[in-house]
Amino acid sequence: MSTRPLAVVTGGAGFIGSHMVDLLVDKGFRVHVIDTLVGGREANLAHHGSDVVLDTTDIRDLEPSSPLFAGARFVFHFAGIGDIVPSMEMPVDYMTANVMGTVKVLECARAAAVEKLVYAASSSCYGLAATPTPEDHPIRPQYPYALSKNMGEQACLHWHSCYRTPVNSIRIFNAYGTRSRTSGAYGAVFGVFLKQKLAGKPFTVVGDGTQTRDFLYVTDVARAFWAAADTALTGQVWNVGAGKPQSVNRLVELLGGEAIHIPKRPGEPDCTWADIGKITRDLGWQPEISFEEGVAKVVAAIDYWREAPLWDPASISKATETWFKYLG
Repeated sequence: MSTRPLAVVTGGAGFIGSHMVDLLVDKGFRVHVIDTLVGGREANLAHHGSDVVLDTTDIRDLEPSSPLFAGARFVFHFAGIGDIVPSMEMPVDYMTANVMGTVKVLECARAAAVEKLVYAASSSCYGLAATPTPEDHPIRPQYPYALSKNMGEQACLHWHSCYRTPVNSIRIFNAYGTRSRTSGAYGAVFGVFLKQKLAGKPFTVVGDGTQTRDFLYVTDVARAFWAAADTALTGQVWNVGAGKPQSVNRLVELLGGEAIHIPKRPGEPDCTWADIGKITRDLGWQPEISFEEGVAKVVAAIDYWREAPLWDPASISKATETWFKYLG
């Protein structure tokens, strides 16, 4: 029987989750990964060998007695469904996965008496926010994805207050980096641009490209989740971003290539900007990877996106019809 501590990572074969697994293994943990592999890749875990055990159970099907959680010290909950437009088209799926799935994970963590559960929340809960955005900013979700992620966070905080389940929540701003998703709906700018660069096509810049996003490299995100687990504090919510917004035009400049412009979408913020003062004060966490360094890391691994869908103005227009319909 191994004497190494155990952690559970839901969604651990996906983008941020797989980097969390890397960090945990480096810290001497065994890891149970729960991932249906709808958005994740088993290949993201292959280099860990027997240190990592993958289970493809849907989190909505978990029972409190699940042996996957037995003896676990920490649970990191990343599993769920992302993307804005599909959430407007399939709201029930988002509520069941992101809310009831979270409740199932909470019940497993409670039954296993884990030391800490850290929930992956979303900065989309703030809606069109004042910037920089602190944790006590009003919550104004604009679409079912944002609502479902915030309701998952509320469930975590309720389990903390009602059952004394030790939880913390991290509201992620604009995470980017290697292993980000390559399939599915039109969405995150990095995946779109990287495939366009591979194909020698122009970057489809929304609006004039001056809009800014608080991009944070994925290993810095994983470090924040570790800090949120390895603390005596519980029942806390922290923003995680770089605290230094970057424009889409700057991303185009770093990637190198031509750009074409497509219509600005209603309900999209001109700026996302995390106030990271609270997590810096409470946990001593700060970002380490500069935007320029992070983009270089992604470009060095660009072949990962070779099988991603190639988007152009016509296909983007078709894919975002629902967005304009409901948020216009």
